[in-house]
Amino acid sequence: MTYAVFTENLTKKFGDFTAVDNLSLTIEYGCIYGLLGSNGSGKSTTIRMLCGVLPKSAGTIKILGHDIHDLAEIKTQIGYMSQKFSLYPDLTVLENIKFYAGLYGVKKNILPERIDEVLEMAGVTAKQNLPVKNLTGGWRQRLALGCAIIHKPQLLFLDEATSGADPRARRKFWQIIQNLAQSGVTVIVTTHFMEEAQLCYRIGFLHQGKMLIDDTPANLKRLLLKPDVSLNEIFAYLVRQKAVNIA
Repeated sequence: MTYAVFTENLTKKFGDFTAVDNLSLTIEYGCIYGLLGSNGSGKSTTIRMLCGVLPKSAGTIKILGHDIHDLAEIKTQIGYMSQKFSLYPDLTVLENIKFYAGLYGVKKNILPERIDEVLEMAGVTAKQNLPVKNLTGGWRQRLALGCAIIHKPQLLFLDEATSGADPRARRKFWQIIQNLAQSGVTVIVTTHFMEEAQLCYRIGFLHQGKMLIDDTPANLKRLLLKPDVSLNEIFAYLVRQKAVNIA
């Protein structure tokens, strides 16, 4: 089976420090995959390697059936959004959209249609001539997402993209994410919000660069045999188990 994301023994070292340690992932097309862990667990380093921004130290990476070294092909099919939104605050909404359309190589004949789709999705059609700095956080967040998918990528990386957003804005954002997955887009999410993690189809818990467990939210909740167990409790349990096994 061809996976949207496949890694085998993926490792990243910075000198003597191992940030990602023999990470193996298989993520199916159309999956919303949550990559969870505390600060310094290796989440962002993993995302950067999968995007081709950071070279791996060892292991295998295949993205959408291509080897990671085939960056020219891969980069036309992926989108990326971080918590910083990557927007230019002094440019207008429309200018930001056009800038990213050019960056991603959107063809001129379909550009007007794609612009209208992004404006509608972000809910900023009436605000397209305003500077981005005049928008609220929720609108900026959805606009940044629209810019990240203006070229209709098959794989979308969201690196703590909802950090700092209010709960209402996060709910609207996740409605869009779920619609994208239903259309076949694969989404990889890093988040600190456990209520968001529970919306993922699968979850991987990273700790000190190692994968503790990779499973569905429902199966993880069965792990402690408690119907109301939180994912935070599960993560704490897994970390304790790892510490016991090492000892």
